Amino acid sequence: MLLEGAALLLLQLLCILIRALYIIVKPRPLRPAGPVKTMIVLGSGGHTAEMLMLVEGMDKAFYTPRVYVAAETDKMSAKRAFSREQTWSGSQDTPACVSVEVIPRSREVGQSYITSVFTTLYSLLFATRMVLRHRPQLVLVNGPGTCIPVCAMAFVNRLLFLSDCRILYVESIARVRKLSLSGYILYFSRVADQFFVQWPELLARFPRSTYAGRLY
Repeated sequence: MLLEGAALLLLQLLCILIRALYIIVKPRPLRPAGPVKTMIVLGSGGHTAEMLMLVEGMDKAFYTPRVYVAAETDKMSAKRAFSREQTWSGSQDTPACVSVEVIPRSREVGQSYITSVFTTLYSLLFATRMVLRHRPQLVLVNGPGTCIPVCAMAFVNRLLFLSDCRILYVESIARVRKLSLSGYILYFSRVADQFFVQWPELLARFPRSTYAGRLY
């Protein structure tokens, strides 16, 4: 009985591994027939400003509903997102299709990489519940540490056939020759379905990325 249980567990793990390799090696573009549930990760500093410039150029009627994700210690990003959404809609009220989720920050500025492992695991618990609740079809990120648990759980959901989500990463315009830490993680793990850089120097160093010039 014990051997049968172990064999079944190994078979399940093998199936998951094959599924993961299939997703990574043969990424398929998302071709939805209708609106795309979109999750947008914000971050302190310039991340939110750059992300909102990207969102400004998106078709709001197509990429809806939109869920913004911010770290719980980031008090400004959610307010800025709501303000821009009101401007885009031409109303003083935030559109009903827009919401904000708050999760613990994966890594604070200056925090050691060792202790950040534990804070990231804690953040993963919140990201798991959030991603399962919203089941996004597209996750749009540009490098804040908060995006790592969100992308990880979006990938796991797709791995387990819980949702058909795509992850689009846009490296910050400030990154000319080196990727951010989040960029390194998502590039080498191949979790991101599309990986955009905004400088040709980065494309030369990371050939699996896509260079489309400045995106905003």
